Amino acid sequence: MTLTPTRAVDVRVRRLTTTLYGYSFLEEFVLLYPVYALLFSDAGLSVWQISSLFALWSVTAVVLEVPSGAWADAVSRRLLLVVGPLLTGAGFALWVLVPSYAAFAAGFVLWGIGGALCSGALEALVYDELERGGASDRYARVLGRARAAGLVAVMAAMGLAGPVLAWGGHAAVGAASVLVCVLTSVSALRFPEHRVAGDVRPGWAVALRSGLGEARRDRSVRGALLLVPAVAAVWGALDEYTPLLVREAGVADVAVPWVLLVIWGGATAGSLLAGEGERFGTGGLALLLGGGGVALAVGAVAGTVAGLLLVAVAFGAFQAATVLAEARLQHRIESTGRATLTSVAGLGTEVVTLTVFAGYAVIASGHGHGAAFAVSAVPYVVLAAGLALVRRRGRVGAEV
Repeated sequence: MTLTPTRAVDVRVRRLTTTLYGYSFLEEFVLLYPVYALLFSDAGLSVWQISSLFALWSVTAVVLEVPSGAWADAVSRRLLLVVGPLLTGAGFALWVLVPSYAAFAAGFVLWGIGGALCSGALEALVYDELERGGASDRYARVLGRARAAGLVAVMAAMGLAGPVLAWGGHAAVGAASVLVCVLTSVSALRFPEHRVAGDVRPGWAVALRSGLGEARRDRSVRGALLLVPAVAAVWGALDEYTPLLVREAGVADVAVPWVLLVIWGGATAGSLLAGEGERFGTGGLALLLGGGGVALAVGAVAGTVAGLLLVAVAFGAFQAATVLAEARLQHRIESTGRATLTSVAGLGTEVVTLTVFAGYAVIASGHGHGAAFAVSAVPYVVLAAGLALVRRRGRVGAEV
């Protein structure tokens, strides 16, 4: 049977999306995620030491983020998606084989390298392949579903982490995590990757200049680049401390992963609804950020398990806003340096994240995790007010 051009395109898009959803699930189905902060704490690390590990992770990403994006544009995005999870898995193996500050640090460096290789490459590959199939307008919906698949994996890992930890300790949790990293790498081999006929891959330096040049020339691209870290960085950093926030609320360690399911259930719902949120524009984005900021502050200050329901609502709002900000960026990029510019946004996110880690350590050391979460909500309320003002000025200008 011969496929019509339309059906052939649908088949290609379907293969892309199913591979993406599977990759996204496996990438996040890591049993270490909900308990590695506890592993560090049990190894005798202080809040400052734990924060320094997170900072080292971010510094590694900062150094490699943009160069790896240019490399993805110049070489093969699929290749980087294969190699990245293997490096991450090697880092996890170090953590459980020789649990110490030095091993944790080395593991975070490997994880940072692996994450930098995949950052930008995945989004660019997916957008270009959707565009090739005439389906770029589905990007926000597809990305939202992929993030939802990842969050479902996080919740599944949270549900399994407690029993596996109780059965085999950190060694069993670590072994399962390394295996999943290998499976993630294998699944990346199924991604389609096409270039326009006759297209010549640019060199690394050319790809870098092309991407950065578009950001300099196009004001809308610059605005979208700045919006992504403004939305994604703070709550992305808070993610690392949620097990400690839950423990502070009086939850036993073996029950921490179960309570975290509530928070990530909210984030999953936000991811699934992100595609619908595109039609509400800047005003809807401002509402998500402002409402999420208020919910986060109130829920964190409550210091109870019930208060964590509001934290779940906040994470849902922030997840939806992050997907919308990333989709806005992809729609504005027109050059061949898509992975480069996506990595520039990732670089901005990592730089802001470093600041959040430092500030969090200062606040949490003196006032507790609930206070640190509440203070971290302030930037979202401010950003929401700024977006609302921009939207209002745009309306006034249109009327004039």
